[in-house]
Amino acid sequence: MAKLLLTLACLLFAPVPHVSAAQDTITVFAAASLKNALDDVDAAFTGTTGMNVTASYEASSSLARQIEAGAPADVFISADLRWMDYVAERKLIKPETRVNLLGNKLVLIAPKDSKLDQVAISEGFDIAKLAGDGRIAVADVRAVPAGLYAKAALEKLGAWGGAEPKLAQAENVRATLAFVARGETPLGIVYATDARIEPKVKIVGAFPDGSYPPVTYPVAAIAEAKNKGTAVRYLAFLNSAAAKAIFERYGFSYLIKPTS
Repeated sequence: MAKLLLTLACLLFAPVPHVSAAQDTITVFAAASLKNALDDVDAAFTGTTGMNVTASYEASSSLARQIEAGAPADVFISADLRWMDYVAERKLIKPETRVNLLGNKLVLIAPKDSKLDQVAISEGFDIAKLAGDGRIAVADVRAVPAGLYAKAALEKLGAWGGAEPKLAQAENVRATLAFVARGETPLGIVYATDARIEPKVKIVGAFPDGSYPPVTYPVAAIAEAKNKGTAVRYLAFLNSAAAKAIFERYGFSYLIKPTS
């Protein structure tokens, strides 16, 4: 791992040979929850290297299946290990480039004007009762990472049985956030970073560590990346102190030691 990170750092700051505009553009498939932070990271990458980034944001499950179907991408950033494993098992990524980059937390949110506040979430937590006659916004619990984490937490806390009939499932975590921001549901389960970027919601509780698998964002280069050199330089930038500062400003935890 140390050798990989050192190599990436050297590549990031190596002189850039003149290449075509097409070769100077990288396509990144990234989990929807990364949008605001990664947009800023990508802008910083472009400012540093002169290389452009085209980012496609969606649920990790959807992106992994798109990659499997041959969608053109150079880098994949998943919101959980499961979907990175999915593409790795199909030999669709370069395993030597894979790094667990970021971490996150799972929180309970409500509309900004909700009377709910400081909800204690622990064993026996009755989220169904808390929702009253309303529904609970959550990402698709069958495939989308945010939904999988939410289901795991509710099962661990003994709340799944009551919650399941009240779920309003969305295609990704940002759509879940929108349900609550628009007041369509009185409660929602999202990542802490999502709640921070939406002024129309507030965090009313945090799911305890251990009630769900650690939220982990692995990143890797796609095996058939068209712009392999640019992909390596992009991964090197994600491993830099500059990227770390941006991600942490948005509330993500940075899981590796920066290489530059």
